[in-house]
Amino acid sequence: MVDVKKFSEIDLYGLLDIEIGATEADIRKAYRRKALQCHPDKNPDNPKAAELFQELSNALEILIDSSARAAYDKLLNAKKAAQLRTKQLDSKRQKLKNDLEERERRAREQAAAGSYKVNKTPEELFQEEFERLRKEGSKLIEEEQELMRQQLREEKAMQSAAKSSWDPSKHRIKIRWKAASDDPSNGGYSEAVLNKFLSKYGDINVLVMSPKKNGSALVEFKTQEAAEMAVSYEKGRLDNACSLEWIGDAPKNKTSRTGGSSTVTERDFESLVLRQLRQAEERKRLIEQMMREDAEEENA
Repeated sequence: MVDVKKFSEIDLYGLLDIEIGATEADIRKAYRRKALQCHPDKNPDNPKAAELFQELSNALEILIDSSARAAYDKLLNAKKAAQLRTKQLDSKRQKLKNDLEERERRAREQAAAGSYKVNKTPEELFQEEFERLRKEGSKLIEEEQELMRQQLREEKAMQSAAKSSWDPSKHRIKIRWKAASDDPSNGGYSEAVLNKFLSKYGDINVLVMSPKKNGSALVEFKTQEAAEMAVSYEKGRLDNACSLEWIGDAPKNKTSRTGGSSTVTERDFESLVLRQLRQAEERKRLIEQMMREDAEEENA
């Protein structure tokens, strides 16, 4: 059973750094931020990390369930009201208070024995709601933690790639653009958008967006020529240009757009553009031919 006394002494809203009137979206966002900071995988040397991570998960589970949250709010308010009353009581009234609480306790015991009914306390109501959550299991918690594990894996991949030096077989490039931390569109860039911009230069081995949505990504091209053309010519969106730079040292006789010698010339890029235009024209011609054949079949 859950330790109700423990939860009555913990401010779950304060634990997540949110207001009492926070929406479910606010609660989820706060949970992800705090849980990532104390995740056991990121704090292997901190024995308290797992305990704090579990407390955050319990807080999320309670606060996103409307019934459990209502019961917790009632418990929290009752606790605060009791603390306020206690401060206002003198020693004589404190004794009366203790006597009253003892009578209430006995009444509950008699009610449990079937003598008569009494209203459930906030602690008892909260106990029931928490036990309900335990029995039902929380798919929402599992989904949130799976998203977190995925984000941790992506962060490790980004960190590993950033630390690695130039490898002729791995043509890696860091991409940056302007994006506010609270911009849901990430400055107008997504994996699909970047893939559209970059795939015209050649095959892409991997494209990883930063999980922090801070206007950065990592791309690895299959060939050095494709990587160099992307660094030399790609600008990204017209309304929010991006910059591309090598991870580690640039390959010999290669360069970024900042200057220096390069085996990739304007003619190479023009050839690439012309090839794509020819492919587009051929695709358009085939579509028109198919439409004519379909029309002839309908008229036959």
